[in-house]
Amino acid sequence: MAKGTASRAFVWVILGLLIVALAGFGATNFGGSVRSVAMVGDMEVLVDDYGRELQQDLRALAAQSGRAISLAEARALGLDAAVLSRLVSQAALDNETARINLSVGDEMVRDQVAQIPAFRGIDGSFDREAYAFTLGNTGLSVAEFEERVRNETARNILQGAVINGVPAPQVFTDTLFNWALEERDVTWALLDADDLSEPLGEPSDADLQAYYDANEAAFTLSETKAITYAWVTPRMILDTIDVDEDALRSLFEQRASEYIRPERRLVERLVFADSAAAEAARAQIDAAEMTFDDLIEDRGLSIGDVDLGDVTIDELDAAGEEVFALTEPGIAGPLPSPLGPALFRVNAILSASETSFDDARDELAAEYASDRASRLILDMRDQVDDLLAGGATIEELAEETELELGQIDWRQGVEGGIADYLEFRDAALIAEAGDFPEMIEIEEGGLFALRVDELRPPELQPLQAVRSQVIEGWELAETARLAEARAQEAAQAIRDGREMAGLDLPLRAEMGMGRNAFLDDAPDGMVDGIFQMSLGDVRVFQAESGAALVRLDTITPPDPDGAEAEALKANFNQQAIQDMAGDVLLMFTRAIQNSAGVQVNQQAINAVHAQFP
Repeated sequence: MAKGTASRAFVWVILGLLIVALAGFGATNFGGSVRSVAMVGDMEVLVDDYGRELQQDLRALAAQSGRAISLAEARALGLDAAVLSRLVSQAALDNETARINLSVGDEMVRDQVAQIPAFRGIDGSFDREAYAFTLGNTGLSVAEFEERVRNETARNILQGAVINGVPAPQVFTDTLFNWALEERDVTWALLDADDLSEPLGEPSDADLQAYYDANEAAFTLSETKAITYAWVTPRMILDTIDVDEDALRSLFEQRASEYIRPERRLVERLVFADSAAAEAARAQIDAAEMTFDDLIEDRGLSIGDVDLGDVTIDELDAAGEEVFALTEPGIAGPLPSPLGPALFRVNAILSASETSFDDARDELAAEYASDRASRLILDMRDQVDDLLAGGATIEELAEETELELGQIDWRQGVEGGIADYLEFRDAALIAEAGDFPEMIEIEEGGLFALRVDELRPPELQPLQAVRSQVIEGWELAETARLAEARAQEAAQAIRDGREMAGLDLPLRAEMGMGRNAFLDDAPDGMVDGIFQMSLGDVRVFQAESGAALVRLDTITPPDPDGAEAEALKANFNQQAIQDMAGDVLLMFTRAIQNSAGVQVNQQAINAVHAQFP
């Protein structure tokens, strides 16, 4: 692709993203009488731009999390600061392009706008009415949009000038290549309770008290919310559903294909170009020269390409009678098929089956009742919503509807009952004392509303209440301590010249281990630690209930030659160039920000935030 063509394509992408970013946000005016939330040199960061970007990022965050995100939550994650930083960086680049008189002419802007698909008419040519209509939906005038196009283009020209041609030194690429693909051989042993010289003794009261005191966080209940709720699910009202026998028989008839099933076969079909080819293939199978699987493989096919699943005699058309004549798995054919002559392999024979209405009644009744219960709950929604909107309490809601009243001391990790439902856990997590109850739907068809009665701070449980957990924790910690002590003794013995094989350790060998290797039972961080060791080093890694002793036996650098190595080096080089270019652009942007000066209008930012729910 020619350089000019690539540049135009890049600009079209930028313009398309710009239109998408603005779409749907233009109707909201965040500014009032204040124009900007920040100034970089002579360039403003407009209030409306900040509001649009913040709104867009909020929606993206909500889409990722699958639930509505409040501005307060987003700000706690630093979203507002990220948006402002991004816009300030753009303004700094715009200010610099203005300072050095870098711009593009009207002709380039016109040509770029004319190429945007959203502005084309039915005949594919630029349509001025479509142009004005599309921009009107974004809240931008033609002049404002074209100025944005001009600024975007100039900004990208400046960015390109800063980052283009950033080299990645060959020594850096080679070092990265060697680092990433180096392999290591190790001999190691995982020591646990079975490898201690003596069985673990019983802990004394002083031992338990010391462990409890040193690990109070493990025995502290997290913040707890005392919650009153009212709820209903289809299961809760199944017993109140009257089952209609006529409806069950009608449902049975509708589902007759599930309960009355003819004889079937599990069949694979391999089609050939003509009868001669099919006959030749069958002869090879009969002579044991080829198998059906060999024929499939020779054709470059997979089992999925020839598998028909379970079929009836009618579904096999003209081949059905002979295929179903097989009394055990085997090959039939060649036989005609809609695609040509074919061999059929029968893998299993499925007998006909018939379930009577009486045998199916319980299953149908359960399905009918569950469906009916779900419909009844759907009918309750408006009543529940109206009661809550009218100020009904949770207790009143339970009195006047089918919802059942309940209470729970909820904190993260609590299970059972209503806490088993994700919707309840999400609502309980963000609910605060004093919030008005709202109706919330459960995905499987239920409803609930909740009220936080009390917020209890984290609470350290008494030692006696968690004694069994303390004993378990002490045993793990003590086992790990003793195992590490033995591993350290063995490590020192190896360093002093003892043979690792003579130390009565459960040794394992790992050969050709890369940085992404996974070793069963290895402690966290052991693989990374191995790649920080020198040849011949011996090191101990602590595990949750033991310790690992590792000796590094061999370091094998990657083969630097060959097509695969060159391709990998090229990838590393390209990635290094991109990373360096990003760093260069970041440093350049910070430099021009410092040079131009940044002024932030916090009152304007607060005013924008106040308009968010």
